[in-house]
Amino acid sequence: MARTRFDICLDEVLRHEGGYVDHPSDAGGATNLGITHKTLARWRNISPWWKLPKAEVRALGRAEAARIYRASYWNRSKAGNLPAGLDLALFDFAVNSGPDRAIRTLQAELGVLADGQVGPLTLAAVRARDVAGLIAALCERRLGFLNRLSTFPTFGKGWTNRVAAVRKAALAALAAAGTPIAPISPSSNWSIAVDFLNGYKTYVVAVIMLLAAGAQLLGVELPALDGASAGQMIMEALAIIFLRKGLKGDIGKA
Repeated sequence: MARTRFDICLDEVLRHEGGYVDHPSDAGGATNLGITHKTLARWRNISPWWKLPKAEVRALGRAEAARIYRASYWNRSKAGNLPAGLDLALFDFAVNSGPDRAIRTLQAELGVLADGQVGPLTLAAVRARDVAGLIAALCERRLGFLNRLSTFPTFGKGWTNRVAAVRKAALAALAAAGTPIAPISPSSNWSIAVDFLNGYKTYVVAVIMLLAAGAQLLGVELPALDGASAGQMIMEALAIIFLRKGLKGDIGKA
C-alpha cells in the first residue's frame, strides 16, 4: 500500500518532535510525540484539561497521535490541497506554532486576506506562485516569528535547525514530485479580483462617497447626488467604515 503525503510529512514532523518531555520553560508543559497535555485532553473530551493525568501523555501511542495530527493540523491547514513540499512546510509550521498562525503567515506572503482559513482564494494564489520560492519565503517568515519569541534564547537553536531541515525536506519533495504548478487562467484572475472586492465592498462604497463629497467641496457638480450634502456623505461614509470594523471585531470575538 502506497504511503500518502500525510504519512510522509508526519514522519518528518515526528523526527523533530521526539518523545516525552516536560520542560519547565515550555508553555506546552508535558508533551509526547509533539502532542501537549492540553491538546490530548481536549482530543479526549476531558475538561478541565488538567484532569487528564500526565501518565496518559507519557503513554500516548503513535496511532492516536497520528489521528490528532491529521484532524487538528493537516486537515485544518488544508495541507492535502497544497503542492508536495509546501504541504510539509505549512503542516510543520502549524504543529509548531498553531494552524491559525501558520495559515495567516502563508496568506500574508501570498498577499491575500489573512483570515486563517485556506479557501479558494488562497489556493488560487498558491497556484500563481513559484512553489520553491513560496516554501523558502514561508520558512523565512516562520523563522522571523520564532526569533521574536521570549523563549528563543532557550529553544532558538533547535527551532532554527528544525526550520532549516523542514525547508530542505520540502524542497526535496517538490523536486521529487516534478509536477509544474500551472499559472492561473485569466478567468481565475477575474474571480480573485471579484472575491477581493466583495470582501471590501463596504470600504469601496465609503471611499466613493468620500471622493464625491470632496468633489462637491471643490465645486464640482454631481447631478446624480443632488440632495446629498458633502457633510452628510462624509458622515455616512465614516459610519459605514466604523460599522464594518465593529462588526468584524464582534465576529472575530464570537
